[in-house]
Parts: sequence; C-alpha cells; structure tokens
Amino acid sequence: MTPNDRKYSTTHEWVKVDGELAVVGISDHAQEALGDITFLELPKAGTSVEKGTECGVIESVKAASDIYSPIGGEIAEANDALENAPEQVNQSPYDTGWLFKVKGIDHAEIDALMSADDYETFLKEQE
Repeated sequence: MTPNDRKYSTTHEWVKVDGELAVVGISDHAQEALGDITFLELPKAGTSVEKGTECGVIESVKAASDIYSPIGGEIAEANDALENAPEQVNQSPYDTGWLFKVKGIDHAEIDALMSADDYETFLKEQE
C-alpha cells in the first residue's frame, strides 16, 4: 500500500513534509525492483541539491541505481543508520528506511509531485 501522507516522483522517490523539513526515501516499488540493498551513498549534510538531480547511489544484489532529489534545497541530515543497516530500506522504505532530509524547501515543488493514487496509476502504466 502506497502511503497517502507523502508525494512521489517519476524516479520512485517519495517526499514527506515534517515541519520545516522534507523527508525523502524510495518507494516500496523501487526497493522491490532493486532487490536486497547492500550499500548506499547518501548526500552529506550541508550539500545543496536541485530538483531532479542525482545526489546519491543505491547498490543492490541486482544493480546500482542513482538516487535523484525530487525537490531542491539543502541536505539537513542523511540517515547514517543505513550505512550499517542498508536492509532497512527494503524492510521499511516508508519509515526507518528514509534516505535524507531537506531544508529550505519550496512547497510548490512538492505540490507538483504525484499523489499516492497518481503514483499507483503511473506504476500501472509502466507495466
């Protein structure tokens, strides 16, 4: 089930606003397609990111995939716990498997992303 409390990108990242920050992760669909995640390279705190730009890498037993920032801003925090437990992305992509938090967010960029229902439709169209 795709959570309704966040927005989704066409590159399978999600964004959830949490006060002044936006939490970013990958969707359940993305983690399932990747298979067992073995390594993550996440952006460092203080790094500026632009919407749609590559900002990290996820490696799995199947492939390596770029992580794209679905919004612009400054990285406030990366989920350092994933360094020693990358499987959290597989086990809990919408909770403990979040990737990074962004500050200085533009709510218009977030509003332009897909709702959960629109993302589900997008996935069906990709099949």
